[in-house]
Amino acid sequence: MSLVGRAARNHPQQKVNPKVDDRQTAPEVFDPLHERFGFTVDAAASPHNAKLPRYWTMADDGLAQLWVGERVWYNPPYSSIEPWVRKAWEPGPELVVMLVPANRTEQVWWQDWVEPHRDGRRPGSALTVEFLRGRIRFIAHDDTEIRPNVRPPFGCCLLIWTYE
Repeated sequence: MSLVGRAARNHPQQKVNPKVDDRQTAPEVFDPLHERFGFTVDAAASPHNAKLPRYWTMADDGLAQLWVGERVWYNPPYSSIEPWVRKAWEPGPELVVMLVPANRTEQVWWQDWVEPHRDGRRPGSALTVEFLRGRIRFIAHDDTEIRPNVRPPFGCCLLIWTYE
């Protein structure tokens, strides 16, 4: 079978969809990470899903904010991951931790901004990748708790930038 001339289609997770982009990281995922890393700001939140007292909403534009001196957490909109990965490479924060789908390693953002740098592959690299066990569950954008059968069709991983 030839793939020449075949139109590529994005997975539904890669299309702008407020219901998907605005889902909340469950406390059982976030709380141990916050205990481990001591975050100071949630950079991609909305009032109903913010994980920290300090957070930036879409109107605040976390990508336009200065992250200098911050310990940043974010679960970015999965329809637009690349700008968030690029932002994490800017100098200034103490730490950045980003929750992303683990099944997108073939995509440009992963190949350009993660793969060449991860896990000490380049001297002075500040990026570590931690793959999470199983498929984590999210709280839907219009809900207050996890409902049955709401696991996404992929696993997730953490991209962790540490700076000296």
